[in-house]
Amino acid sequence: MNAIKYDVIIIGGGPIGLACGLEAQKANLSYLILEKGCLVNSLYNYPANMTFFSTSERLEIGDIPFVSNNAKPTRNEALEYYRRVAIHKKLNIKLFEAVLSVKSTTNKTYEIVTKKRAYEATHVVIASGFYDIPQKLGVKGEDLSKVTHYYKDPHFYAFQKVLVVGANNSAVDAALETWRKGADVTMVIRGEEIGERVKYWAKPDIENRIKEGSIKAFFKSEIAEITDNEVIVKTPEGLVTLENDWVISMTGYQPNLDFLRKIGIKLSEDEIMKPQYDENSMETNLKNIYLAGVICGGMNTHSLFIENSRVHAERIIQKIMANVE
Repeated sequence: MNAIKYDVIIIGGGPIGLACGLEAQKANLSYLILEKGCLVNSLYNYPANMTFFSTSERLEIGDIPFVSNNAKPTRNEALEYYRRVAIHKKLNIKLFEAVLSVKSTTNKTYEIVTKKRAYEATHVVIASGFYDIPQKLGVKGEDLSKVTHYYKDPHFYAFQKVLVVGANNSAVDAALETWRKGADVTMVIRGEEIGERVKYWAKPDIENRIKEGSIKAFFKSEIAEITDNEVIVKTPEGLVTLENDWVISMTGYQPNLDFLRKIGIKLSEDEIMKPQYDENSMETNLKNIYLAGVICGGMNTHSLFIENSRVHAERIIQKIMANVE
């Protein structure tokens, strides 16, 4: 089967991938967005009741207004907004089509192979985010079915003994919401306190629940082992064994940097493993392959957000159009 040809292939159907598609559309370039999951898959995997820290206008793409009930929109409002953008602008996007490889061809283009078919493009934009690979605990029992690295809805955990690992927004949301649905909640936190990045309306809430003893917390602690009915926690005072039904491990996620390596994109040799790219054009060390969104930060996944990554789409298409002209 012959490869379908485009000017631009965009890998990743999150908000920044959609923004790249909008800019390509505006420039009259033929383009295709490839997403391995559902539309804005990372946002879909956020907790069901999540509220963004950003205001709605900072999440807008393509100059399309985002109207929400409150200044800070919810996950569901964001899903509705990006879906309506895709519909209204008739974005060319294929969902549930994971990219397997990107290879250069003899005619100065790239072959993009997915699990369904092959494509060919002069330019490739990688906007694949970082929500697909959880940071593992690396302990015995982590693969038990009672352990999850994604938290969705609190009702499931009602009246259960729940252990939440982590101290940032996702962990705090999971702890507070499951506790309010009647769960017996314990937090295990590696540091000495709740994370500094926790949303300002949630931080005093979780701190007060811990202080009053409604939610138990072990600071400067980590999980040593997980069993079917218990969790063993390593604390400053020694090992503590807790009865347990479910473990919600909110220890963060990481981008698929191995995918970048396989393509040939260079990464920094430090622990950040930041990809090499030009800040002005977003072009990597590979000609006509660009990065957009949070993946530009490597393992520093908290340096880039939707609101400060939207400009990447404009930079990339400007660079492409400059080459065309």
